[in-house]
Amino acid sequence: MLPELGTIEGFYGIPWDWEARAAHVSAFAPHGYRFYLYAPKSDPFLRRRWSEPHPQAEQDALKKLADHCRAEGVRFGVGLSPYELYLDFDSAAREALARKLAELDALGINDLAILFDDMRGDLPGLAEKQLEIVACVTEHTKAGRLIVCPSYYTDDPVLDRFFGQRPEGYLDTLGKELDSAIEIFWTGPLVCSTEIDAAHITRVSETLQRKPFLWDNYPVNDGPRMSPFLHLRPFTGRAPDIAPLIAAHGVNPASQVMLSRIPMLTLEKLYDTGKAGSFADAATQVTSAELAAMLEEDLSLFQDKGLEAMSGNEKAALRSRYAAISHPAAREIILWLDGYWRFTQEELMAQ
Repeated sequence: MLPELGTIEGFYGIPWDWEARAAHVSAFAPHGYRFYLYAPKSDPFLRRRWSEPHPQAEQDALKKLADHCRAEGVRFGVGLSPYELYLDFDSAAREALARKLAELDALGINDLAILFDDMRGDLPGLAEKQLEIVACVTEHTKAGRLIVCPSYYTDDPVLDRFFGQRPEGYLDTLGKELDSAIEIFWTGPLVCSTEIDAAHITRVSETLQRKPFLWDNYPVNDGPRMSPFLHLRPFTGRAPDIAPLIAAHGVNPASQVMLSRIPMLTLEKLYDTGKAGSFADAATQVTSAELAAMLEEDLSLFQDKGLEAMSGNEKAALRSRYAAISHPAAREIILWLDGYWRFTQEELMAQ
């Protein structure tokens, strides 16, 4: 059984461009990827400057992408992170939220995600305040599907270290009080989960009182820790028997739009057969037989060793090797080797 698959452009750092987004939608629509959620952390008008309208050029580009998704039979959505709105949700904030929702409605969105992640969460009444915000959103949005990302969207204690200790009963309160028609994002046992099984999903469903909407942080490679690596191997560790237990499965891709296609193509195979898809098959479909063989040969350098552990000679040899290939994926390798996507802690805090 194949659940509803989709792409969540939800990573930090340099975002994809509009042409790449549209091409991605077209490439993956035949493989079960039936929704595209635009939520790059670098878009300030969805995060720290959320109350301001997108510039007209950006609105036009978003509208064009929404139309393209519709033509491909793919749902288009936007992820809004109303940064720390719950700290002061007064009448002025309500009016600003209503204006923003009207702007997004004008794009023709199918899905709207309200994202409370990556913000301080150790606050009394956090769940109640977020429920109040979501109720306001429900009154104003025309989106057909509403999804909420909690401040604590995994069991992983790393969230408590970075954003404060989660309030007792936070998820239980959200699960109990949130309208059952509203979906809830969940990343699994960890922020970047290597395994997600049916037992875990069943337990989380009991807490959330609904099927979780899986936000899968693979093959994403943003942030200071992951940007020196390329996540290219096929999907593993997602048990096929979770398919009927989840609302949908959204994939947060890597910064490299073309290279992301390789692992993402293998997810359909994993659900269909219960076995990991072939790297060679996926890489050949995305690139060519020659380039796929090169990538497979260097896979451990890209995904295991990474930029920081490579010697200067190794980097130079890889750069020379891939510079001889005329393909967008090879150019992404070169840019990665040159540090184009390196992402610092300071940049992380600014987005």
